[in-house]
Amino acid sequence: QVQLVESGGGLVQAGGSLRLSCAASGRTFSNYDMAWFRRAPGKERVVVATINWSGGGTYYSEAVKGRFTISRDNAKNTVDLQMNSLKPEDTAVYYCAARPKVLTTWEYWGQGTQVTVSS
Repeated sequence: QVQLVESGGGLVQAGGSLRLSCAASGRTFSNYDMAWFRRAPGKERVVVATINWSGGGTYYSEAVKGRFTISRDNAKNTVDLQMNSLKPEDTAVYYCAARPKVLTTWEYWGQGTQVTVSS
C-alpha cells in the first residue's frame, strides 16, 4: 500500500501561481510513477501531468503545457506540481496518484486538494 497526502491548494487570482505537493509513504517511492489529475465541477477526472519513477520522463496535458511543471524528490518521497499563469478553467480538485512502474493503471490516490482560480 502507498499512502498519498496532497497539500498546497487554495484560492488564487487568475495569472497567479500555486505549488501543490504530494507526500508518499508506505513503499519504496522510487518504484512508482507519479501523476497529478484534476476533476473540475461537473466533469470527469483527467490527467494533468505525469512523471516516471526516475524523474527522467514527464508528460503534460495540452491544457497545462508550458504553465505547469511536475517534479519529484525520491529522497523526500514527494512529488510537486508548480502551477503558473493560472486560469479560471484550472479550478478543480487536484489528486495525486501513483502506479508501480511495471503497471499502466494508477493504483493509489490521494484525497485531493481544492484549487480555485478567480477571474
